[in-house]
Amino acid sequence: MSSKFPGFQPADLPETVRVAIVAARFNAEVTDELLAGCMRRLDELGIDGSRVEIHRVPGAFELPVAAKMLARTKRFGSVVCLACIIRGDTPHFDYVAGEAARGIQQVALEESLPVIFGVLTVNTEQQAKERVGGKHGHYGERAADAAAEMMALMTRIKR
Repeated sequence: MSSKFPGFQPADLPETVRVAIVAARFNAEVTDELLAGCMRRLDELGIDGSRVEIHRVPGAFELPVAAKMLARTKRFGSVVCLACIIRGDTPHFDYVAGEAARGIQQVALEESLPVIFGVLTVNTEQQAKERVGGKHGHYGERAADAAAEMMALMTRIKR
């Protein structure tokens, strides 16, 4: 698995762009760190807190409906979905992870809006921690980078 992520420079990012973040409350220790990393990176990219709106949902399964509602407002250049799903002893993981991914992608395609899949799908809590500032980087920051890069791309395409 590669831990090297492509860098992004926000040259084409509109100064007025707004971002919505939907974060699950389930597995809060990890999800809260995903949110903190995402917010930190958005700020570094020049998207300060006044242009970011945060909404919480119970779990990853609820991300798509919240993303859809936010996308329909037309107030945001991107919606970032954050959650952590840790495999258990039942097939529940497969259903939740698969449907969250499918639903988030469906919203993006239907709304022609970058809806970012910042959902960790891991086997253990240790793997999750390694992806929020550990040896595999910080996936909250990566979600912010993806949102910014896609918003810049959408701006270039619309010109």
